[in-house]
Amino acid sequence: MIGSDKIVSMDVHVVKVPTQAVHSHGIGDVSAINSVILELKTESGVIGWGEASPWPAFSGTVEGNAAALHNHWRDIVIGSDPFRIEATVALADRMVVNCSEAKAALEMALLDIAGKMSGLSVSELLGGRCRDAIPLSFSVANPDFGADLETVAELVSQGVRIFKMKTGFAEHAFDVMRLEKLRNIYSDAIDIRIDYNQGMKAYEAIKRVKDLERFSPTFIEQPVPRNNLEAMAEIARALDTPLLADESVFNPREAVIATQMRLADLFSLKIMKSGGIRRCLEVAAIARAAGIGVYGGCMFETGVAHLAGTHLMAVIPDLTLGCEFYMANFYLEQDLLAARFPVENGMVVVPKTPGLGIDVDPDLLGKYRVLKLSA
Repeated sequence: MIGSDKIVSMDVHVVKVPTQAVHSHGIGDVSAINSVILELKTESGVIGWGEASPWPAFSGTVEGNAAALHNHWRDIVIGSDPFRIEATVALADRMVVNCSEAKAALEMALLDIAGKMSGLSVSELLGGRCRDAIPLSFSVANPDFGADLETVAELVSQGVRIFKMKTGFAEHAFDVMRLEKLRNIYSDAIDIRIDYNQGMKAYEAIKRVKDLERFSPTFIEQPVPRNNLEAMAEIARALDTPLLADESVFNPREAVIATQMRLADLFSLKIMKSGGIRRCLEVAAIARAAGIGVYGGCMFETGVAHLAGTHLMAVIPDLTLGCEFYMANFYLEQDLLAARFPVENGMVVVPKTPGLGIDVDPDLLGKYRVLKLSA
């Protein structure tokens, strides 16, 4: 019965899942996904899954997020009502600064339980979906561009039409060559975006990004470090192409500052950097009020976090730029979900079953687990 079923156990699983290739970014390379999988269980046996997926160069560490969950929040989670989600997450937020990914994992697992107990999907708990499917974007980030061309061709054959080129990790000429090659092969049949992941100095950024506008990207993302807010605003004014802020906008407060400075035309929404779905919805509302568009971003995640992100993007009425939840199917050596993350004809399909929609496979969790923290 709702309100009488309490959380009775909490397991924190640290996992390391190999990837199919190295992906390079303006602030570093990634060759495996290091993540924290949270497993909560109620008295009646309902299990909720959450995920914290930090990247040390971007936001935080696995060790810090695992410690927040295991050492600091266990006492407030055990015995709590899984439907009092906002109260529990707010208390966790007061107890530990930062660790936004762990806060996202806690909220995610509670929403999964609440959905399963009520018979509703997470998107229905959030107010109902605005769409049943979301266009999928794949990040072109392999330093071996020949291998990436093969991957792009395969994804195009499966219906994917959005590709985000990761730039700024090598010479500018390498970025130009790759963009020119994609445009020559596919012309306007694909939607190209560009992402520097903070990879440039402010003084060199405008010249370089304006040079890439000839390839007609839909947007150019975060060319300079996150705290270079004045530079972001200047770049936004200098470009004809929309500028997207990712690392410069983590939370609602930073969204307010970004709108006041008009430092970007678009925001990337990520559950991990904002501290959960609800905080992401606040960022989206601030963007909407200021006439700023939004995009469905992600960290280096398994299918667990992808599912939560899918439910988030499904309920945002003005999401028009798609999402990048490609890792579960097209980047990981093997995902952790008990069923394949739902992608059909280049679209992420929003689950309609209760909770997140798909559970974790315990055998796969055991295969990739490097540490388990329990009471």
